[in-house]
Amino acid sequence: MHILLVGGGGREHAIGWKLAQSKLCSKLTSAPGNGGLAALGERAPIRATEITKLVEYAKTHGVDFVVAASDDPLALGLVDACKAAGLRAFGPTKAAAELEWSKAFAKGFMKRHGIPTASYEVFTDCDEAVAYARSMDPSEGKPIVIKADGLAVGKGAVITKSIGEAEVTLREMMLDAKFGESGKRVVIEEYMTGREVTALCFTDGERIYPMPPSRDHKRALDGDLGTNTGGMGVITPVPDYTTEIAERCMREIFLPTTDGMRQEGRSFSGVLYFELMLTPDGPKVIEYNARFGDPEAQALLPLLESDLLELMLAIEAGEPVTPVWSDEACACVVVASGGYPDAYQTGKPISGLDKIPSEIVVFHAGTSVDAAGNYLTSGGRVLSLCAKGKTLDDALRTVYRHIDKVRFEGAFYRKDIGKRVTV
Repeated sequence: MHILLVGGGGREHAIGWKLAQSKLCSKLTSAPGNGGLAALGERAPIRATEITKLVEYAKTHGVDFVVAASDDPLALGLVDACKAAGLRAFGPTKAAAELEWSKAFAKGFMKRHGIPTASYEVFTDCDEAVAYARSMDPSEGKPIVIKADGLAVGKGAVITKSIGEAEVTLREMMLDAKFGESGKRVVIEEYMTGREVTALCFTDGERIYPMPPSRDHKRALDGDLGTNTGGMGVITPVPDYTTEIAERCMREIFLPTTDGMRQEGRSFSGVLYFELMLTPDGPKVIEYNARFGDPEAQALLPLLESDLLELMLAIEAGEPVTPVWSDEACACVVVASGGYPDAYQTGKPISGLDKIPSEIVVFHAGTSVDAAGNYLTSGGRVLSLCAKGKTLDDALRTVYRHIDKVRFEGAFYRKDIGKRVTV
């Protein structure tokens, strides 16, 4: 089968790496792809948001199956467009993906279906939003969480610790268009305390198949300091995500979500991402994503023993599956460009990849390849180094033993992945 993988980050490289191992995959094309995906197959010079061009490419190049891996094309209706053109595609429809591309919709959905989450209000008027923030008064000990309603490259959620900071954040989002149209509507919600867990699930809209739980580390710097990022590293499994908690999540969160979406005529097929907070009152949903997480995919897919393409084809067809996972642990550490997630430079030569041993899988996120075949940096998060182990400590030791062999100007990474996460 000829597979078209849409996206160009670390998540897409991990998905492409796993798809390429399938006995059913005869050709893998990525659009737009990255330096790592270039080694797995062709790259189509089409942006992930160019829906019409992607569909036309698939029709004229004999693509058998389209994998919509990133958020923007899902929000723009890539799966809908593929199916309208008679193409098979993996991922939720635009209506189903609204769980991710509209925070306001997601919060309202959870309220309608009794799914535990933080209390909230939605605003389109900045003055009203500021007045509400003032009424919450973070001086009482709880910060104020402000979220842009739409997609914001993983940066649209801000935890503010003072009224002044909350006002600045609201004005930047709603009046200064810091996140474009995504920030014209905002969600203000209570601050939840606890431990964060990512629960990813395959689902065909009726049946749901949880993956091993994982934990992302979002702050840029050691000790959970610095700015929120798209993710600086991941561990799986998560020791405090017990069997009891998993059963409660299935009963109170996972099934009510898929059942509720089906009842509302938005049946969700694909990968559904639950970002959870394990609060003193039990697990609650922080937010949904409508696809594999990044960098969670980089830590999870090395543990998947089933054929990913077979799973995707069956889920798209609504057929039952039995995903098989290794009982090992996996650790992922991201190497980023200096200054990320704020201003950073690109075009820096990358060296040392040939010195990384085979027990580490290196997934490319922000890389490109020059005319001489050399890798250059092209983004904020550049590489993810991932290793398996019998225990999480084993996996982390393997990554950290070799990570300094990868070099480029300004490179940095967190040295405490798996050791501490903000509560």
